[in-house]
Amino acid sequence: MAVTHSFAIGREQCFQQIERLTKSHSLHSSESLCKLLRYLAEHSLDHPGVALKEYQIATEVLGRPAGFDPQSDSTVRVQVGRLRVKLTEYYANEGLQDAIVVEVPKGSYGLTFHLRAKGAVELPPSAHFEVAERKVEVIPSTRGWSIAVVVLSILLAASFITSAILLSRPRTQTSQGQSVPASYQMFWNRFVTGPQQPWVIFSNGSFVGRPETGMRYFNPATDSKSFILDHYTGVGEVLAIHQLDHVFALLNHPLRVKRGALFSLDDAQNNDLIFVGSPSENLTLLDIPGTREFVFQRLNSGPRKGDLAVLNVHPQTGEPPFFVATPANQPTVEDYAVVSLLPGLDPSRSILILAGNSTFGTEAAVEYVCREDSIKELLRRLNVSKPADLKPFEALVHVKIAHGVPVVTELVALRNRNN
Repeated sequence: MAVTHSFAIGREQCFQQIERLTKSHSLHSSESLCKLLRYLAEHSLDHPGVALKEYQIATEVLGRPAGFDPQSDSTVRVQVGRLRVKLTEYYANEGLQDAIVVEVPKGSYGLTFHLRAKGAVELPPSAHFEVAERKVEVIPSTRGWSIAVVVLSILLAASFITSAILLSRPRTQTSQGQSVPASYQMFWNRFVTGPQQPWVIFSNGSFVGRPETGMRYFNPATDSKSFILDHYTGVGEVLAIHQLDHVFALLNHPLRVKRGALFSLDDAQNNDLIFVGSPSENLTLLDIPGTREFVFQRLNSGPRKGDLAVLNVHPQTGEPPFFVATPANQPTVEDYAVVSLLPGLDPSRSILILAGNSTFGTEAAVEYVCREDSIKELLRRLNVSKPADLKPFEALVHVKIAHGVPVVTELVALRNRNN
């Protein structure tokens, strides 16, 4: 760790800058990166000159077991690399006038703090982008889901406000002078060149019961439809929509957001659609042509009977017939998610499905198409060098999860579609 100009930067100022970073537009949506940043800051300031080991970070921050092997698991390197990118993004935009600059030098896991050149002005906290907190209650589910319970009136109001902001935001303001990576332009081209803004359709499962006394998933065999509560969604879906909003802001193109229960076939006929959440929650996916290679399906036999899995319809050499996440009665530490680009009901429209077995898998699927490095990997595997090259495909990603946060996402299977 190095604190340059240490005579001018106090410990408290350093931690204040770390908190500013964790609340920034660039970082606040990634709990895992914020946790990593705080950990690196505390170690660097409390133990100057003492190098951090990958093993320490993996086991103390990222939830890896005691048998973690940094030689075969690149989790730490990937996460620190992501943190470097986010810090660069922050200081190129929101933090242009911050007095203290925080960096993670390549080849090191220690933070450096240094002052900008004289003349730089530190912005007051009110001048920085902030997101108001929304109180959520987590409900455990027998299907391994953590559900963020949000009162209907709050959710509808938030959706209305979000839509108003997205539709009214000036293009010059959303881009903030930031250059858009070529990979973003190639992957998202069909969703930003249409005559209308695409719809983001997020899942909201059907529940019965009351939040204050206990809730469970609706069972059509035993429950009355008149008591269905369909205004709740998972924490992963909430964070996913924020990620998509950030990408489309860079692309100077607004989004429209709608919960699955309000989706109609007219939406499918006339718009480009981005579905966030699996068919088990986003039931509207059952009404349109969906994936053909990787299909969500409950296992009807074996030790995992009843668990939701991803059926591998045409397994290639070395691939299993289905992919299944952590058992429903255990804390979720791994998941599988589908990332699929499909033709719309109208051939001129497109459908993107981003769905995991769990809310964490869904969040990871969206992060995968919102990160420059993973988009580049996907385009390379699909042999795409220009927007016109991108054809319908189905991809499957494996997700590692620690403390309810996706930390590693790996592309494990990919199929091209003829239509």
